[in-house]
Amino acid sequence: MTIALLRLDGSELEQHLKPLSSLLVESVAQGASISFISPFSQQDAWQFWLENVKPDVESGGRALFAALLDGNLLGTVQLITRMPPNQPHRCEVAKMIVHPGARRCGLGRAMMHHIMQYAREQGKTLMTLDTRTGAAGEALYRSVGFKVAGMTPGFALDTDGKSTHSTTWMYCTL
Repeated sequence: MTIALLRLDGSELEQHLKPLSSLLVESVAQGASISFISPFSQQDAWQFWLENVKPDVESGGRALFAALLDGNLLGTVQLITRMPPNQPHRCEVAKMIVHPGARRCGLGRAMMHHIMQYAREQGKTLMTLDTRTGAAGEALYRSVGFKVAGMTPGFALDTDGKSTHSTTWMYCTL
């Protein structure tokens, strides 16, 4: 089992658009709390990657990483590095996604360690994120050094669009 972590630029995002989109669609279908509601189509995913992520990657406001397990793209994470003027030391983890069939294989941990090192290299000293309260990701983030800052009840809709769940706000000093 070989894990490779790649930082993707805009053209590489386009080259990996199909597996990135499939990963996103499958994760939403499985109930991942990553800002989308079911049904979520391949077209919706393509639009997200090309219209929301790619411009920010190309302008330098966001770094996009892909995790390949034995050559298959099965994970992705984004690091938002462009912050308000009073927060140049901070960055934010976004859209940490591991394919449901590849969880518990070390991809999430590898991606977190990788982006934490990348953030340090960019001069960042504080990393923040939010995650669904009680989700598996919360334990992963704690295990790599994140601490809980607080919790907001009823923060987001579930993927069914009917019920809400809480989110836990976390931070890590780098």
